[in-house]
Amino acid sequence: MSTRKEVAQRVVEQAAACDISLVASLPDNWVAEVIREFDRDDRFRHVPVNREESAVGLCSGAFLSGTGSMAVMGASGLMTLIYAITKINYTYEIPLMILATLRGAPGDKAKFHVSNGLYFLPSLDAINLTYEIIDSADKIPLIKRAYDHSRTVSRPVVAIMTRDVLRGEA
Repeated sequence: MSTRKEVAQRVVEQAAACDISLVASLPDNWVAEVIREFDRDDRFRHVPVNREESAVGLCSGAFLSGTGSMAVMGASGLMTLIYAITKINYTYEIPLMILATLRGAPGDKAKFHVSNGLYFLPSLDAINLTYEIIDSADKIPLIKRAYDHSRTVSRPVVAIMTRDVLRGEA
């Protein structure tokens, strides 16, 4: 077992190992501690954005300038990005690292996220968006693997973290 802060620190260390220096985030209570850790760490420029599309644009532009980046958001936000990802990242073969939550899965007590549990992963599968599910703390290194893969295939890749991992319970 870990604390939320220890998990967040491990996520930040994985990002640093990828040479990520720019992190765009949208508020999500499950990743709030991760966002705080990025914001506190001088190795990163943390940019809070108000729309998921802004994170895609910012991180895609960062790639074109040679800057490693990551977008951090909840599952609902990622589901709104199907058009932006397929139009920008797929068309122009721009890698994008996304860290997202697995909302609506067993253990999520928010009834309003039930639709995420039903449609989130099938939506990613429908557009062939590669993802890694991080459902235990020992899988946190999959973040670097996902980042490296995004660079290999020149496409977006998502590292999806479960509630239990983010809470330090898995």
